This record gives sequence, structure tokens and C-alpha cells, in this order.
Amino acid sequence: MAEFASTIAENILGKLGYLVHEELRLVLDIKSKLTDLQGTMTTIKAVLLDAEEKQSSNHALSIWLRLLKDIFYDAEDVLDGVECEVLRKQVVRTHGCSSKEVCDYFSCCSDLAFRFQLGHKIKNIRERLDNIVADKDKFNLVERVEDRHVVYVRRDMSHSFVRPSEVIGRENDKKKIIQLLLHPDANRNVNVIPIVGIGGMGKTTIAKLAYDDKLVAKHFELRMWVCVSEDFDVIRLIREILAESGVRIDEKLSINELQTKLREKLKNKRFLLVLDDVWNEDLNKWIELRDLLLDGSKGSRILVTTRGNKVASIMGTVSTYDLKGLSEKDCMSLFVKYAFKEGEDKKYPNLLEIGKEIVEKCKGVPLAIRTLGSLLFSKVDEREWKFVRDNGIWKLEQKEGDILPALKLSYDQMSSHLKQCFVFCSLFPKDHEFDSEQLIAFWMAHGLLHNSQNIRLEDVGDMYIRELWSKSFFHDVTNFSWCYRFKMHDLVHDLALKVAQEECSIVDTHTQNIAGTVRHLSFSHNCQQVPHYFYKLSRGVRTTLFQTKQQEPALVEACISRFKCLRALDLSHSSFEVLSSFISTLKHLRYLNLAGNVNIKKLPHSICKLYNWQTLLLHGFFAYISLSETRSFVSRDGRVPYQPDYLKDPCN
Repeated sequence: MAEFASTIAENILGKLGYLVHEELRLVLDIKSKLTDLQGTMTTIKAVLLDAEEKQSSNHALSIWLRLLKDIFYDAEDVLDGVECEVLRKQVVRTHGCSSKEVCDYFSCCSDLAFRFQLGHKIKNIRERLDNIVADKDKFNLVERVEDRHVVYVRRDMSHSFVRPSEVIGRENDKKKIIQLLLHPDANRNVNVIPIVGIGGMGKTTIAKLAYDDKLVAKHFELRMWVCVSEDFDVIRLIREILAESGVRIDEKLSINELQTKLREKLKNKRFLLVLDDVWNEDLNKWIELRDLLLDGSKGSRILVTTRGNKVASIMGTVSTYDLKGLSEKDCMSLFVKYAFKEGEDKKYPNLLEIGKEIVEKCKGVPLAIRTLGSLLFSKVDEREWKFVRDNGIWKLEQKEGDILPALKLSYDQMSSHLKQCFVFCSLFPKDHEFDSEQLIAFWMAHGLLHNSQNIRLEDVGDMYIRELWSKSFFHDVTNFSWCYRFKMHDLVHDLALKVAQEECSIVDTHTQNIAGTVRHLSFSHNCQQVPHYFYKLSRGVRTTLFQTKQQEPALVEACISRFKCLRALDLSHSSFEVLSSFISTLKHLRYLNLAGNVNIKKLPHSICKLYNWQTLLLHGFFAYISLSETRSFVSRDGRVPYQPDYLKDPCN
């Protein structure tokens, strides 16, 4: 993510602009150093966009950008610390000392010593910047202005239901799948029907069309849909199947109790179970789950979608249904739907001809066609269409069925701010259901929302989500009255991982090592101890997400004690009764997720030291917090004011 140096530079300039005009004594003593740093940052930011675009073909430039970005991160941390102290003084000046803890926040050193240390840090950063800026001339960089802006798009948010009339070229596939589902089989109670196709081909869409068909709904007594993805955890799948069938289950139930409930629920019922996006090639795991699904009555069906023929051969009891690419005619119909406003394809025949050549490169894959159509929507400049058609990315070596070039093209045309927001989504697991409020708060914590029009940051975040959705980077969008819920396609997630690999890492059971440049961590499994590679990571790690039901206390303590620059900490579904008091040392922290933690009884008084704190998620509730203003807590739906007893005055 060296390409995001310009975004960090802009954040730094924003902080410098604020601090240079701050009249506090703390800032006045270092104002000249801040002004000098501001000048250097302004000079270098002017050429960063050009550098980011050229780095892919210049290895030395890529290294230069990476070194520069490391300095930027250090600078941002220092300035963030200054802002924190400014906020603290403002709180004390406005509200007085609500507790001795707050008054003693910086008692470890006098104001004079603090200003001296601060001045030394800023001087050090300025010297490091001067050294690296001296090398920029050898790259022949030119000054550029960001010319791609995030704007509202015409398409409204949709729900996850697939309307048959909106799907192009798949009516015949739908009919054949429905025939397989309804066709009787005297030999088996339960048949497994695999749908196989490359990523982006539309396997899930076909399965949804069949699942929602009226004949299918009438034929089966019970229908269940479970997204499997890469983690074929049998216990998790049993729980999700039971939940889909309407059975309320206690988290404390043993595996034997869960198995019994599942078999009882399915017994003598004709059911349809869709297992979407299966990757498991372990026959034993499949047999363990399959044996619990065989008690349904005759005519029961399990519909499996997968990219792998081996998965299909392990699970299937009938011939695999191979999903092919769209016909040339259907490809063009789909492209026109996404690339043109209604009727405009006839108005611009020259663009339509170029579009045919672009579609040919997509090789019949609907996701690739939708993505590039969305990229070109409302663009009438022929040069932009030819840029997509003739782009060198199509010449890169590709695996069979690889559509990443089409996605990467769309990604490359986004603004740097939107790119960075997109890449941060890679920290969440595949098939994760995003919540717009939480994601926007997460982006805010990292300063990713660019406000150039003096509007609320939450509204900027909403614009970013709409823009990513319009580009087909988000799908299965459901619009609630207070938020959106949506997912990322697996291939889109793969793209985010590919771009983010230098700085973002998902830690799972197979992780043996992590690059020292990683600053954003996501734990997708239960670590029983602190991993050996943990202490090789930079202390400047800014994100730690625990995407697990339980967290190992030792690992959580290690994260809090080591990573003092954390902006976002996710401890959702943890079992803590009391949060560690060391949380108060995370002065940069803005986002804390304790949602789903039913055991927590209180927050430590020391949270009053977190002057940058913005967002708290707790017990299913969402709260915005500003310790420099009146604290407010709102319910999860954003409508009913809510204030837990133990949070009414967290400082007392």
C-alpha cells in the first residue's frame, strides 16, 4: 500500500494546519518547527500522485515511496500525540478536572520536558524527510492534482433478493437447476447437486434464482441457505443450519446436543439446503456433516456451489452442473445495462463498438462485465473507453478464468481515498456481512474519509459505500432504515488482499510469519498463545481485529501493551468481565468494539484518558464518544437514546 502515501500526507497536512493555528502554549513553543514541517510536506505531496502511478514500473521508486510512507506514519503518530494533549487541555479548561486521574494525565513529565521531547521528535522527522526528499528529483516526478472524486451515483441501494428480470442470460440455467431439484430419485432420500464455475461466473445468483422460485418454495417443507466459504467448520455449519431452520440454540450446547437437534429438525421433512461457496476438499469433514443430513424424507436436496471440481466430486451424488460463460449477445446486453443510461447506447455507436472489444476480453464472466460497465458508466470521452480496452494489464500472465485484471482496472481508476477505504475491507474475513455504520466508524478511526465539501464525515462514508457498490465492489446490499448491510465477492476480497499485502495481514491457523511492514492485523482463529512472529512486528501497528468468538487474554494484553499506536481495537464476542486498565495507554485509540460481549460489567475509569476516542460498540449498542464534548450513547438502530448505568459517568 505504498501508493497511499498521498492520503497519509494529506492527513498530516490537515493536522499541521490545525496545530499551526492553535494558540495553546504547548503549540506556540514549537510553532516554527511545525511551520517548517508543513512546508516540506506541501512540497513533497505535490508529486506523490505521480509517484504512486509510476511506481509499478519503477522498483526504486516503489522502495522510495515505502520509506517515505514509514516516515509519514511516524509523523502522524507524533502530531496525533500533540492533538491529544491539546484536547486534554481543552477538556480541563472547559469542564475542569472530573477526577485526579485526568489531572495527573501528563504528570510523568513537566510541560517543559514534554515540549522539549516533542520538539526533538519533530526535528528528527524533518531531518529524515529532508534526506529522502532530496532523492525525488532523480525520478523526474511532476506535480499533479487529484482528478478523481467520489460523487453520488444514480443507482440506489438494493436488497439481497435477486429479481429474475434483472438477471441476463441465465434463464435456461435456472430451469435446469430447478429440474434437478424437483426430479424424483427412488434410490436416495437426499441428493447433492454441485454447481461448478470459476469465480464471478454467477453460481450464487443461479442458486438464489432456483431457491426463490415459487415451485421450489412450494415443493420443499424446509429451505435453508448457509454460506460456507473457506472455513468448513462442522460445528459452525450445524449451528447456522439450525438457525436457518428456525431453531433457537444456546451457545453452550455441546456438539452431541447440536447433532441431535439437527437430526430431529430434518427427520421426515423434505428439505432444500444450499451450501454456498464451498472450498473444502477433506472427505472426512464432509462425511461428518453429511451423515447428519440424511434423515430427510425422499426428495430432499443439497445444492452446492463451488469453484472446484474436486469439491464437487467429493460431495456430489449426481452429475456436476458446469456453469459456462454468457453468450456474446447476453454479454453485450449486460454491459450496456451497466455502462449506459437507458437509450444512450444508440446515441454513442462509437463507444458501443469499443465496448464490444472490452467485453470480448471479459470472456463471458458476468462480474468482470458488470465491473467494467460500472467503471465506464456515464463516461462519453472515447479516450477513457480506449484506455480500458488497450490497458497493459490485459497482457499480464493470467490463470485460466482469472478476472482480476478487470477488477484491478476498475480499482486503479478510483480516488486514492476510496482505494484505501476499499483495501481496509481486506481485514475482514471472506463472506463477512458489513454494517455500514461500523465500517464508516472504522474508516473514521483511521482518518480515511476525505471531507472537501464541509459535510459530516458520516455522510462522506455513506458516499464512499455507495460509490464502491456502484462499481460492483459490494453486493448483496440490504437497506435498513438506519444502515446498510452488504458483502464483498470473493474475487473482490482477493483483490483487496493482493493490494493490501504489505500492510494488512489476516492471521489464521496456517500463518507462519508476518512481514515486518504490517500495521493492520486481523486474527481469524483462536490463538492459544502469543505467536512467535508477534514481536517482530512494528510497534506502530494501528489495527487489531479479533474475528473470533473468544480471545486469548495473553494475546490481547500483548497487543494493548505493545501496540501503543492502535487506532482500532476489535474485542467483539469476548468473555471479559472487566476491560484491562492498560487500555488508557492507547492515546491514539478511536474505535473500540466490545459488541456481543455479554459478560462485561464495567469499563475502567482510565478510559477518560482516551481523548481521541470516537466510537464504542457494546452489548449490541453503538455509541459515538467525544470526551471534549457531551458524551452521547444511542441504541443500535440510532433511534432510541440509550445510556447504560455504568457509562453515565465513566470518570467517576
